[in-house]
Amino acid sequence: MEHIRIKKARKLLIYISICGFSAESNGYIYAGGNDPNQVSWNDNNAGGKTHPVGGKASNELDLYDMSGNVWEWCEDWFKPYPGCKGSDYTGSYRVIRGGSWDGYPQSCRVADRVNFAPDYRVSGVGFRLARTN
Repeated sequence: MEHIRIKKARKLLIYISICGFSAESNGYIYAGGNDPNQVSWNDNNAGGKTHPVGGKASNELDLYDMSGNVWEWCEDWFKPYPGCKGSDYTGSYRVIRGGSWDGYPQSCRVADRVNFAPDYRVSGVGFRLARTN
């Protein structure tokens, strides 16, 4: 049950980030603000390494590190966005999003995403864990 709730919440956050539909959204470029150095670890400020969660400002939903630190592997298969439509697609490449400690600050934008083969491995790509009380 928890997995389903987290999965739905993540899809909602992606939808909110990309399409901007949220009563709580302030329309920021990065998750939590318009200055990437205040809300993300990137190649300008990370010192060549990852950092513990919570070292930067949270977003409007009180979630930390949704921009920067490590690119996040997503469940979605990559395809170009036709407007704001879907992620239910099968293909050869998975989506990663959110930017990384070793990338340009601009790549930490909430709408920025790239694709890689599912077996791609590099230190700036990982996943985020979520827990509930």
